[in-house]
Amino acid sequence: MPNHRFATEIWVPRALALLRIVTGYLFLLHGSAKLLGFPQAAGSSTVSVMSLIGVAGLLELIGGALIVLGLFVRPVAFVLSGEMAIAYFTAHATQGNPLLPMLNQGEAAVLYCFIFLFLAAAGAGAWSLDGARTRNVPIR
Repeated sequence: MPNHRFATEIWVPRALALLRIVTGYLFLLHGSAKLLGFPQAAGSSTVSVMSLIGVAGLLELIGGALIVLGLFVRPVAFVLSGEMAIAYFTAHATQGNPLLPMLNQGEAAVLYCFIFLFLAAAGAGAWSLDGARTRNVPIR
C-alpha cells in the first residue's frame, strides 16, 4: 500500500512552487509590458513610473520577480493581492456588474488577488530563496 502522507509531503510543496513561479512570471510580464513595452500587447504603450499605472507596473515587475525567485513571498504576495483587489474595484467593477467578473474583464485580477492571498498564507513552497534562507539548505 503506498504511503500517501509521503507523497503529499513531497508533491504539495512542489506544486505550490510551480503555482508560485508561473503566477509570478505571468505577473512580471504585466509590469514589463507597462514599463518597458515588452512584450508588446495590443493597444498598449509604456507609462510613466510616477502615474498610478506606473506604480502598479513597478509592483508587478519587482513583485513578480520576487515571487518567481521565492524571496519574501509572504509579504510581497500580500501586497500584490491588495494591488489586485484595488485594480478590480477601481478598473473592473465599475465597468458593469461587480459580481460578474467575466463581463467586466476582471477575471484575471480576481484570480491574481486570490492566488497571491493564498501564497501569502501558504508561503513559497519548494525551490525558493525563502526556504534556502530560513533552513540554510541548498535549493533543490
